[in-house]
Amino acid sequence: MSSLYPDKQFKLFSLNSNRALAEEISELMGVRLGKSSVTRFSDGEVQINIEESIRGCDVFVVQSTSNPVNEHLMELLIMIDALKRASARTINIVIPYYGYARQDRKARSREPITAKLVANLLETAGASRMIAIDLHAPQIQGFFDIPIDHLMGVPILADYFEGKNLDDIVIVSPDHGGVTRARKMADRLKAPIAIIDKRRPRPNVAEVMNIVGNIEGKTCIIIDDIIDTAGTITLAANALVENGAREVYACCTHPVLSGPAIERIEHSKIKELVVTNTITLPEEKQIAKIKQLSVAPLLGEALIRIFEHRSVSDLF
Repeated sequence: MSSLYPDKQFKLFSLNSNRALAEEISELMGVRLGKSSVTRFSDGEVQINIEESIRGCDVFVVQSTSNPVNEHLMELLIMIDALKRASARTINIVIPYYGYARQDRKARSREPITAKLVANLLETAGASRMIAIDLHAPQIQGFFDIPIDHLMGVPILADYFEGKNLDDIVIVSPDHGGVTRARKMADRLKAPIAIIDKRRPRPNVAEVMNIVGNIEGKTCIIIDDIIDTAGTITLAANALVENGAREVYACCTHPVLSGPAIERIEHSKIKELVVTNTITLPEEKQIAKIKQLSVAPLLGEALIRIFEHRSVSDLF
């Protein structure tokens, strides 16, 4: 990573959702984290104090809107407002994981489009730019009228598997919607792809149907952007093994891992689940089967390029 020369116009702050990632980014960039505090009033309201001058500065704030989503979202909105009122020149929000992204359209009558609502809130609060990794639906970029730098987790995951020197790889998309992502990884690993054809009777419930592609005797790597309750991914892994796959790995950018996810992964046919640290994994979720890779080098390099007005797409 190219280092950031000490520049008092660049400020990096962290809120509560992913402080370890922010600290890693600051270390790699050679800048210290800005001084701020997030506290609660006795009734639970969020109070934020910025404890240094940021007048005229380009400010970057690291905050995934992960569980508890509403708490972390309010922290971010209040921080943006505080920065705007303290005369920051630009307010760049670094949201490695963008919560509410799965509510990006009306699938049924009378449903909200919450991903758009959150975009409106962030803009109205005063954000100048958003940096995100693997938005669940790329069209969410169009919900914003500010610049979006959309970074990709696939290269990080692909590099890890390349280093494992696995034989006879097939990249598997757990559904039709993830084929583009699977194709990107397959191109990097020079491997064919397969698709799980499934239907979802209701939210968070998946039912595997057919496997499109040759997986017999192969090492399968299932790739998704988010693993939430792990129903889809574990059903897919079991179906692959039942249909003759030699072994199954899985990977995703965002390890939401809610509800029964950890138990399901523990008892599944998945040999190893590879995730990134866009979401902090509490200790009880750090099981032997899960390998977590860091997005800090990617984010650090992207922030330097944004600050220096250089191309971000060259990273990929």
